[in-house]
Amino acid sequence: MLSVRGLESGYGRARVLFGVSLDVEPGQLVCVMGRNGVGKTTLLNTIMGVIPATAGTVTFEGRDVTKLKPHERVRLGMGYVPQGHETFPQLSVLGNLLVTLEASPHRDESAIDEALEIFPRLKPLLKRRAGFLSGGQQQQLAIARALVTRPKLLILDEPTEGIQPSIILEIEEAIERLHASGLAVLLVEQYVDLALRMADRFLILDAGHVVHSGSADELRGEEVHRLLAV
Repeated sequence: MLSVRGLESGYGRARVLFGVSLDVEPGQLVCVMGRNGVGKTTLLNTIMGVIPATAGTVTFEGRDVTKLKPHERVRLGMGYVPQGHETFPQLSVLGNLLVTLEASPHRDESAIDEALEIFPRLKPLLKRRAGFLSGGQQQQLAIARALVTRPKLLILDEPTEGIQPSIILEIEEAIERLHASGLAVLLVEQYVDLALRMADRFLILDAGHVVHSGSADELRGEEVHRLLAV
């Protein structure tokens, strides 16, 4: 489904990624891990076209999307939830979902109902401005917005960061439910325990290089814990 080969990118003259390759197969959940500052967010931003690749390719469902703009990738079925609970704070919860639906290739209002089934906590908050939601509720809304586009691949950048434990559990359950339904997921996550519960495969970045990858069972190894230790 998603094939990344030899990907390089950065900011100005500062290169951050060095020949990164990864695959996400249909229905698979792949977890990208690593210490802070090793290039995880840069990797997702480059896969989505937010940052241009300076070398390498991104292929989605057999199509080279390396040069496509982010909204073009969304229209092909790539849903992205960046780090930081991104919403339109002046719009209501429902307004956020409707604006996203307008830009969706499907424009089927049942997609909103489906997203709210995944995050029922949002149902009584539809008229509330997103800026007045808690951090956890905003994150749920950010994921729901991505789901409204009915993605074939959902890309999540640390969806549990800075969120209260009860909402972390709800977000984890939602991701597991989406994964169980057959949705492919590419997830950046810091917590080994969470990755162990959810991931089919993982890869670890260090200084912009892939230094280890494998099945979820290998996350229990000492080498993995050494690479992730602060």
